[in-house]
Amino acid sequence: MTLSMHVLVVHNRYSSGQPSGENKVVDQEVGLLRAAGHRADVFERRSDDIAARSLLGKAAVPLLVPWNPAVRAELAARLRAERPDVVHVHNVFPLLSPAVLAACADAGVPAVATLHNYTQVCPPGTLQRNGRPCSECVGSAPLPAVRHGCYRSSRLATVPLAVSLSVNRRRWWSGVERFFCISAAQRDVLVRAGMPPERLAVKHNFVPDPGARRSDAGEQLLYLGRLAEAKGVRLLMAAWDEIAADGGVGVPLVVAGAGPLEREVAAWAAGRDDVRYVGLYDPAECRQAIARSVAVVAPSTWLEAFGLVVVEAMAAGVPAVAAGHGAFVELLEDGVTGLLHEPGEPASLASCLRRITAGPARNREMGQAARRRYEQAFSPAVGLERLVDGYRTAIAGRSGGGGSPPPARDKGTGSRRGHPREQGWGQ
Repeated sequence: MTLSMHVLVVHNRYSSGQPSGENKVVDQEVGLLRAAGHRADVFERRSDDIAARSLLGKAAVPLLVPWNPAVRAELAARLRAERPDVVHVHNVFPLLSPAVLAACADAGVPAVATLHNYTQVCPPGTLQRNGRPCSECVGSAPLPAVRHGCYRSSRLATVPLAVSLSVNRRRWWSGVERFFCISAAQRDVLVRAGMPPERLAVKHNFVPDPGARRSDAGEQLLYLGRLAEAKGVRLLMAAWDEIAADGGVGVPLVVAGAGPLEREVAAWAAGRDDVRYVGLYDPAECRQAIARSVAVVAPSTWLEAFGLVVVEAMAAGVPAVAAGHGAFVELLEDGVTGLLHEPGEPASLASCLRRITAGPARNREMGQAARRRYEQAFSPAVGLERLVDGYRTAIAGRSGGGGSPPPARDKGTGSRRGHPREQGWGQ
């Protein structure tokens, strides 16, 4: 008998005009659950839909960030009608809000949440200000974020996020049975900030096997991601200028992505033989570009909570050059599956790029080691096991069963056993 679970995934999708690791993770996890025979449904909002709203509707969006009562009512009604075993919350900004947690409590359905960034302790979720690490708001009221205008360099835009963090902090901590941290580095930060450690579990994101694997030495270095300051784009440009001044490394730099620095990157790349800016790749183009690479470059200046592109490179048997902080230090073994550079240091990044391209034989060994690391830690099979185990722990915790088996339905009959009912928890 195969036990299948019914999971309702809650997510506010980011704009389709920019690459989003979170959107990708959500889609891949839903697909993984369905392929394994589980029922995975989705309750979502789309940031793309804001553009179609009336002027009044657009003006009202910031008011919905801390609390959206309509979402609470709609989600609670759906939960009561469908009775899923567990709700899996991802992003709730800006259209869903933490009201989704109240809806789960209204219907008596346990909730788990993946923490993709640091929004539990930092309004913009980056732990960074003006390109440098910042923890002023960690463990205290987020007034510094408002004073500095940390979200989109705007005090006004930061206010809804700061208010939401302040008024909903305890709701998150008490209303979620299990938080999935996507790295141990992220968990350490959140524990130090005062989040309940017993509810924080490390569950790395998985990556589907890309099918495309590197078969030769590679023909390019690849930056693949959002074109933003926090991702180290300006740092990469400075390092590459230093490399070019010394005669280059024999392969071009390909930059793929979109974001606020897009015009700056395009202007920098224009007219150069050693740089190609290619815009936004679709998923198939991303896989092919990675498989053609000597290495993937991830020079983030902020403390990445995970670093999906590094694991995507591993899956293709390609090493990475990444900043030596945040999650990268646990994803990459320096000198074995890739190279770690000094964060924020263009000379260190340039040195690593020279090293990764200078020895083809050593590079191939790194690529092979990276693929083995992927198979052991980031494959779909490993991802499914950790995901379902987290759900079972949350369900057992809500039902008071400790480590007992979770409520489940027999595949083929739809019958349910031991599902917790209507454990109310008000607003």
